Formats: sequence, C-alpha cells, structure tokens
Amino acid sequence: MNVSEDIDEAIETLQQLGLKEYEARCFVGLSRVDTGTAKKLSQMTEVPRTRVYDAIRVLEAQGLVQVQHSSPQQFRAVPLDEATETLRDQYEARVERLHDALDTIEVDNDSDETPVQEVWAMSGNEGIENRTEELIETATEEVVLVIGDESLLTADLIAALDEVGSDVELLIGALTEPLQEQIQTAVPDATTFISGLEWLHGEDATEDEAAIGRLLLIDRSTILVSSIMPDTKAEQAIFGEGFGNGLVVIARRLMAQGLLTERDPAT
Repeated sequence: MNVSEDIDEAIETLQQLGLKEYEARCFVGLSRVDTGTAKKLSQMTEVPRTRVYDAIRVLEAQGLVQVQHSSPQQFRAVPLDEATETLRDQYEARVERLHDALDTIEVDNDSDETPVQEVWAMSGNEGIENRTEELIETATEEVVLVIGDESLLTADLIAALDEVGSDVELLIGALTEPLQEQIQTAVPDATTFISGLEWLHGEDATEDEAAIGRLLLIDRSTILVSSIMPDTKAEQAIFGEGFGNGLVVIARRLMAQGLLTERDPAT
C-alpha cells in the first residue's frame, strides 16, 4: 500500500467514525505536518480554504486539533495516541447511546403463530465471531466447536472458551496437530481432537471453492456453520436454534468425528 492509498484509507476510516469528508481530510493533512495554516491545508488536502476553517472548528471542538491564534492562524493535530483514544471514546459513547435507545423500544409481537425452526444467514467476520461468542456464553450442557481456519482462533474467542463453566462439556476440533496443540495450550480445560472430516482439510478442494470456517453446536439445539470465500476471504455463516433431534444428531456426529469414543460424553 503506497502513501496515497494510506491517506485515502485514513480519510475513509475517519468518515466511518463520524467525521465529515472535509474534517477527515484536514485532520489527515495536519497529521502529516507539524503545523499548518488554512492556505497550506487547502493546498495539501484540496479542501476549499473557506471550508478549512469550518472543519478546523469542528475538529477543535472534538479535541482533535489545537489552534494557535496568530496571524495567520496555525493549526496542529493532537498526538496520534491521544487522537485515537478520543475517537475511540466518542465511538463507544455513540454505541452506548444506540444500545440504550434501542433497548427502550418495545417489541411489537402480536403474532400468535407457534415459532418454527428457522435458518438465518449473516456475513462479516466480526459479526459472526460475536455471534459465536454469544452462543458459547449461553451453553448449559455442551459446546462442540470445529475450527476450520487458524485465523479464527482469536484472543476474544479463546477468552469466551476459557470462560465456559466446568459443568459444560467443551469439545474443540482442529484440522491439524499444530492447531490442536495451539488450542489445547490456549484452552486447557477443553477436550481437543483432530477432525476426522477429510473435506474440512480441503486437500482436494480447488482455489475457487469456499473453505469451512467454523462449525458450532450448542447444547445439541443451536447450530452455526460458516465458510470463507476464496476470493475476498470474507466469512459467511448460517445459524439456527431449536432443531429436532434428527438434524442435531447428524450434525454432532459429523462434527465429533475424530474424537475418541471413550471421551465423547454423548456416547
């Protein structure tokens, strides 16, 4: 990634965090120099000079820019660590406000229909990982997890697995011995095994085929299966709850292949 691409990515990320385009451009511009005037910033960022002052006022109010009232005025960005911490605090505050607002909205549930078994789809590694961790937290009897890609064994997932209660059976499958050893070290209370599903290894798969990301079964009733797209490496998943015994039995037996019979609590 070259300098121009880095600048564009920084501007785009700042906009995603709530800054407007001119504000983001001015902040990135000031991050590249010790100090700058409105004229210099306008030349660097292609922001109209009259709009530079508006952007600076907003950035100053947010604690991201400091102003020296000289002639002409001089501007400088606060240190990077301070700026990122300020932006993080603002983002988390927005998320909290969103949660509080949505939490007070009453759910309109006038349907008298009996709930049916449903399958839902979702995309995005972060969202799928959050759903995985939430499902693990709900387990009261058993967690069966097969990890199909080493990159999915994140610190947050490890923390969620380590917090599983001692009264919950925790079974984790891996594709390779090194990954199994890594899991056993990270989650010492888990029963680990090498997955017996040859298709998970992808040895005969082509580069154009999606690879299995994770398979999760909670208390023999909640299932999550994800795949990783070969071109974008994006993760997609399907999940559902309250399934009948037939599907659950098949899913569990498939997922637990490679687990020694005498260590399988279901037998």
